[in-house]
Amino acid sequence: MKRVFISLLVLCFCYVGCTEQAATEQAATEQAATEQAAAEEKRRAEEKRKTREKLLLWEFATGDKISSSPTIGPDGTVYFGSFDNKVYALDGKTGAKKWEFEANNSIISSPAVGFDGAIYIGEGAFGPYKNRIYALDSKSGAKLWDYKTGGNVCSTPAIGIDGTVYVGSRDNTIYALDGERGGKAWGFETEKPVNSSAAIGEDGSIYIGSDDNKIYALDGKTGTKKWEFETEASVTSSAAVGANGTIYIGSEDGKLYAIKTNSKDFAESPWPMRGQNTQHTGQALKK
Repeated sequence: MKRVFISLLVLCFCYVGCTEQAATEQAATEQAATEQAAAEEKRRAEEKRKTREKLLLWEFATGDKISSSPTIGPDGTVYFGSFDNKVYALDGKTGAKKWEFEANNSIISSPAVGFDGAIYIGEGAFGPYKNRIYALDSKSGAKLWDYKTGGNVCSTPAIGIDGTVYVGSRDNTIYALDGERGGKAWGFETEKPVNSSAAIGEDGSIYIGSDDNKIYALDGKTGTKKWEFETEASVTSSAAVGANGTIYIGSEDGKLYAIKTNSKDFAESPWPMRGQNTQHTGQALKK
């Protein structure tokens, strides 16, 4: 019996010893993994810092997030809007602020630049009331005029050859406004909000989508509908006009559409489509 007890005791000591050794080895493995992860995180942080130092020319902080796409003026000035309710003009080389304009609501629309130097941009991301289209002086940021719509203006303006400004609103309307004074030339109502931005064909036709699943072709002078093309979901995408007059536009049905038009090309205007041109460089033309 005594021998059995001693044998059991030895086995217990061996088990405890083995368990402690395994726990020690596990702890060492975990410590090594922790140290390796910390070293990798440090390496990535250093790589990120070096990349920023190598590539970053400057940065400019606004008071909120930015969804508006920058536009570059003929002199290199960068214009954009922010959710902090402001439109900014920055020196493209240094990032120094030239001016800021305070609107009444968040800005997610992107600026368009006219031959006269005016900046056109919409406001509105939240709330149903303070939703205007602004024309601003590109040098000073002074307001030239504004036009109040009945809904948020997420659409980016397009500018015709004669200076007419075309823009959609979430009040279900596509507007044509006098670029010089801001008066309404016409309005075309769709069945749902218009978040798409207009593209202008060589013949003056306006091509734009709507949340009512349709793509519209409108007469730029009168707003009369030339045709409509129905997709299977909302059209928030903005059209691009190809050199042969084909327009390309996407739908939330997951399809990109190429549609034949009577336009031979896009209009030779200061801002015929979102991004200014088919490359969407966002760079204004010199008059």
